[in-house]
Amino acid sequence: MKLRTALVMISLSAVVTAASIPFVDAQEKTVKVGGAAMYPSKNIVENAAKSKDHTTLIAAVKAAGLVDTLSGPGPFTVFAPTNEAFDKLPKGMVQTLVKPENRATLTKILTYHVVPGKLDASQLSDGQRLTTVEGESLTVKKMGGKVMIVDAKGNASTVTIADVSQSNGVIHVVNSVLMPAS
Repeated sequence: MKLRTALVMISLSAVVTAASIPFVDAQEKTVKVGGAAMYPSKNIVENAAKSKDHTTLIAAVKAAGLVDTLSGPGPFTVFAPTNEAFDKLPKGMVQTLVKPENRATLTKILTYHVVPGKLDASQLSDGQRLTTVEGESLTVKKMGGKVMIVDAKGNASTVTIADVSQSNGVIHVVNSVLMPAS
């Protein structure tokens, strides 16, 4: 009788313990970015850090001191440039921007890729102007079923993967770095 009571108590203890452990739902809808699953239950930084296509972006976010901000509650819409997008910049520019003395410029460029609120691709319309966290505007252009984001200098970046849901917003992967006017 004592053995049976002990087994029941152990079983109940295991159920209570298992019920109190947070877990990622096996049914959670993920999108693959850079070879890694992006989980809607994780924040922007947690997910982007797993993408092999966003190592430069994550290094820049760390250098700019924006990890805590982009891990915060948001919500944010992030137009996330890939490593290839950063490679399109003039040679040596990324290495220069991540230096401590250039933190203000790097922060300005990165926050130009962030819009307050969560905007899915279906909420973006042709000609729409988006005010970034940096303070300047981006313009949405829709053409041939593609969504492009036009920066202050008139350069267009194409959204290559849209609507990557995050716990604190949404990421749209883009193929060029967006540049503010100043």
